[in-house]
This record gives sequence, structure tokens and C-alpha cells, in this order.
Amino acid sequence: MVVADEAHLLDRETLEEIRFVLNFKMDSVNPMSLVLVGQSELWDKLKLKIYEAIRQRIDIVCSLPPLGRAQTGEYVCLHLEYAEGKTDIFTEAAMDGIYKYSVGTARKINKICSHCLINAVQKGKKLIDGHMVKTIVDHEMP
Repeated sequence: MVVADEAHLLDRETLEEIRFVLNFKMDSVNPMSLVLVGQSELWDKLKLKIYEAIRQRIDIVCSLPPLGRAQTGEYVCLHLEYAEGKTDIFTEAAMDGIYKYSVGTARKINKICSHCLINAVQKGKKLIDGHMVKTIVDHEMP
């Protein structure tokens, strides 16, 4: 099995080489399993007509849709549980702010929460509120 991470960054020539490898003895031997991992731009790229031959070889497509507001809260709590931390350190206003900025994108949720947790430790805060999230988003997020 081959896993290509950040596959949305692959150029056309590389994708064509992958297609040729997948064609090798196609009828008699399956030479490998290939997993292309990337951002949504990968699928946008593969939808282009020039990639139709590659797209035809795709058996399964999985995507992670944005989380809803409730799912965002559950996601943060699960991460805190895994870290064996308190799950009630983010107020509801903080969760609203996290969701508003991240629009449910897991990578953005992680980044905001990490910055908030570091900030809370530095300032000796036991709770992360909406004001702290707004400050972090306004000053530390690109």
C-alpha cells in the first residue's frame, strides 16, 4: 500500500505516472493499493477532464465535511478527554467563537484551541471564554 499525503499538491506529470503504475498488468495483477490524501482541492483537480482516466480508477472517496456547532463542542471535549484534561474549560461563548471562526474545519478548531490553551496557562486562567477566543482569533490567527 502506498499513501500519498498532501496529494492536492501533486503535479499533472506525477498523477500520470501514478496512472501508469496502476495500469501495470491491470487485468491479471493488482500491483498496489494507493491512498491519495489531500484537501478538497484534490477532488476539484481530479474532476477536470484531463484526469478522467485517473478518476475512473478511484474505488472509494472519503471526505470530512465541516462539523456543526454541536459537533464542534463534542470534538473539542473528546480531544480534552483523550488528553486526560478537564472537558469543561471552554465556556459556551468560547465554543461559539471557535465554531464561528473555524466554520467547523477540524484543523482550524485544533489551532484555535491550542492557542487558547497556551494563552490560558500563561495567564493562569481556569476557563477559556468568548473574549479570549476573540482575542486569539484577532491577534494570532492568519
